[in-house]
Amino acid sequence: MKGIPFSICIKALTGFSVIEFDGSIEQNNLMLEDLSRAARMAGDKAFQDGILTVRPNEAGNQIEPYVLESLREVGLKAGKPTSKSGKIKSAGYPDIQIEDRFGRTIYLDCKTYSAKTKNQSFRTFYFSPSLDPKITRDAFHLLMSFELTVSDRKGKRAFVPVSWQIYTLERLLVQIKHEFNASNKELYRPEALLRTGTIS
Repeated sequence: MKGIPFSICIKALTGFSVIEFDGSIEQNNLMLEDLSRAARMAGDKAFQDGILTVRPNEAGNQIEPYVLESLREVGLKAGKPTSKSGKIKSAGYPDIQIEDRFGRTIYLDCKTYSAKTKNQSFRTFYFSPSLDPKITRDAFHLLMSFELTVSDRKGKRAFVPVSWQIYTLERLLVQIKHEFNASNKELYRPEALLRTGTIS
């Protein structure tokens, strides 16, 4: 199934709404300015340090601490989301929960990519149903992404950010990938064996 509105999925799975980002509202523009400052700061710090990982999309996890630190430095309350049961959960969508200067909630996901992979169709954004969801309130859902290139840091190959972007996810269309599966125990049933042989 393709072309499913992300906002409808969030509402159906959690009961909470994705708030539309309306650029004509001054509070939203001030929020965006705070997030932009944090993105610039995070990118600058990660550029200086370099991110040591094999692939650029794997650097997304490693850029999160830079983003968290920078969000706090610009005066926003930011941390790992607290789930419905009150647990702080790292895995799964979203990466970061933010309270802006007006007390509104923002769920932020962090991603990295290289210029070569930005327009590829491989799946890079995931979220799954949960009995203990990390989304516990109506909120803005945003993506902060960093374009990476390869550079040298202290004699090692590292990824460094060269640009950043902030996207709103309210109009994102997602797809469901259904999958049928079986275990080895189910595959290798004696009654299903047709022929066997040895190799010497």
